[in-house]
Amino acid sequence: MLPMSGTTDLSEKELVEQCAKNKRQAQEALYRKYFPVMLRMCLRYSSDKDVALEILNSGFLRVFQKIHTFSFSGSLEGWIRRVIFHSISDYFRQHARHETILDWDGRDAPSRATALNDLYFQDIMRLVDQLPVAEREVFVLYAIEGFTHAEIGERLNMSPGTSKWHLSMARKQLKELIQHLYNNSNYAG
Repeated sequence: MLPMSGTTDLSEKELVEQCAKNKRQAQEALYRKYFPVMLRMCLRYSSDKDVALEILNSGFLRVFQKIHTFSFSGSLEGWIRRVIFHSISDYFRQHARHETILDWDGRDAPSRATALNDLYFQDIMRLVDQLPVAEREVFVLYAIEGFTHAEIGERLNMSPGTSKWHLSMARKQLKELIQHLYNNSNYAG
């Protein structure tokens, strides 16, 4: 693909500002820059390339609709990943509902619900959002986006051992938050 004139020499801040102004060339430049890495992320959740592309394009539409909210407090790529991940979640939650509605075979099967099984992705992400910043970043990069501790260490300027420690703390805190939610809800049955 040929580089687009006028957009290749924009800084990240200028690119975001142009996208927020709905400048098509800037939006295309942002899309082209992050398309490969975001497609790989989508393909981790769906082996069907058409579904992955549908999710990705829906996610980029959200990116362009919400780019004015990007505050430069973290990396642009990380922010885009989070928006795309929400699109992944929404897609599978929406399609899971359709499958549940159509699948009447197991409707009478007894089951013992647990808080974790009953939580939707958004509920879990609200719990993740309650974690301290370092634990949240490591948890999202490791558990959701699939990075290794070495890759996380490079991205967040920490050792792989420190990344493992933050992940351990995040899991412990999430377990406590889920247990608290379970104890204070109708899930306790």
